[in-house]
Amino acid sequence: MLSIAILMTSCGIYKPYSRPEVKTDGLYGEVESGDTTSIGNMAWEEFFTDPRLQKLITLGLEQNTDIQSAQWRVKEAEATLKSARLSYLPSFNLAPQGNVSSFDNSPAVKTYNIPVTASWELDIFHNITNAKRKAKALYSMSREYEQAVRTQLIAGIANLYYTLLMLDKQYEVSRETAEKWNEGVRTMRELKKAGLTNEAAVSQYEANRLSVEASLHDLEFKIRQVENSLSTMLNEAPHEMERGEIFEQELPEEISVGVPVQMLSNRPDVRAAEYSLMQAYYATAVSRSALYPRITLNGAAGWTNNSGMGLVNPGKILLSAAGSVLMPIFNAGANRARLKIAKAQQEEAQLAFRQALLNAGAEVNNALKQSQSARAKNDLRKEQIRSLERAVEATELLMRHGSSTYLEVLTAQQSLLGARLAEIADRFDEIQGVVNLYHALGGGRDLEAEREIDEKMRRSK
Repeated sequence: MLSIAILMTSCGIYKPYSRPEVKTDGLYGEVESGDTTSIGNMAWEEFFTDPRLQKLITLGLEQNTDIQSAQWRVKEAEATLKSARLSYLPSFNLAPQGNVSSFDNSPAVKTYNIPVTASWELDIFHNITNAKRKAKALYSMSREYEQAVRTQLIAGIANLYYTLLMLDKQYEVSRETAEKWNEGVRTMRELKKAGLTNEAAVSQYEANRLSVEASLHDLEFKIRQVENSLSTMLNEAPHEMERGEIFEQELPEEISVGVPVQMLSNRPDVRAAEYSLMQAYYATAVSRSALYPRITLNGAAGWTNNSGMGLVNPGKILLSAAGSVLMPIFNAGANRARLKIAKAQQEEAQLAFRQALLNAGAEVNNALKQSQSARAKNDLRKEQIRSLERAVEATELLMRHGSSTYLEVLTAQQSLLGARLAEIADRFDEIQGVVNLYHALGGGRDLEAEREIDEKMRRSK
């Protein structure tokens, strides 16, 4: 039997999982470098320096329902792994029995057995080992899922916070513009009284002012929506959020993405996809083990007064032992079908793992390009605003002296407002790109918890 077990093991009933060959070259596109330094390895407290945002992230990590649900999933997987580990040990049960019988009005005969039964399955064909490895992969996958929820939560809170800052600044610029255009309306009315302009100019100015004032209500609604979304993420009732200024935010100037192979150890969703593949691998091994015999040892020890031939009073010690072999015959076809299903699911998990890695690389490239593009527009946008400010001053001055029309002034003012709002949007795009890049590189993980998990898993091998 031991020779058969060794032969079956060498044929693949139990071979430890090994990562399939994956190509990471070119995963980040043209932005790759040989530097292994990555902002994804920074703690979120170091990456986000705004104390108001830090407070919100801390609340989210403590109160968010999604991360609490993920933590319960980890506890469930941990219990499953503990149960699988205990399968190596024999099971013991106390099984007392008693019987009273009488035949043809004869005196009652009382018998009893008070045995402790034991059952122990020999893991010759690694059925238990494969099941344990599968449970271990499930536990690791649940931990990575928790980490993925954590990183997504941190990035989500940060993006909503910066969205509020963007809307606040756009509201401030729009309100200032509305006040200036209100002054312009009064000026136009005075010019009309002096015969230097007409009613059409006054009406056009008033229409533009009303348009900007109407946009203030839209911005107020958007601000409230974002605040409500952020409150929901924090598992709190809707309320106003304390926050700073968007142009005062400080994020790392030097953006380093490391090398693509780091995605295999940094991105929790990529790691979870690999653990899903590992779980499918061991599920296939469990299905393959079901094609071979299962050997079980059974025994009992206890006290009885039933000797089989008659009654013994007082009772005597009872000892018994037996072995059994369960060999699939008629259900072997069903077992082979289950093995085919497990193999197909393993192939699906491998494809999902490769796709998760590709998706992660695309996210890094997109986020980096977003932040770089926004930064490249900063100087151009500032120069555009300065030019438009000069154009507004010049057209207003020319209109007062009758050498320019009010339409030229309105066009210059509207262009200036659009440029100022675009500058705010560019700053938000830059910040959002950096935040998304941090998330895409696996930033926000609980590194201390990961080290504890790795050490725990090493001890359990």
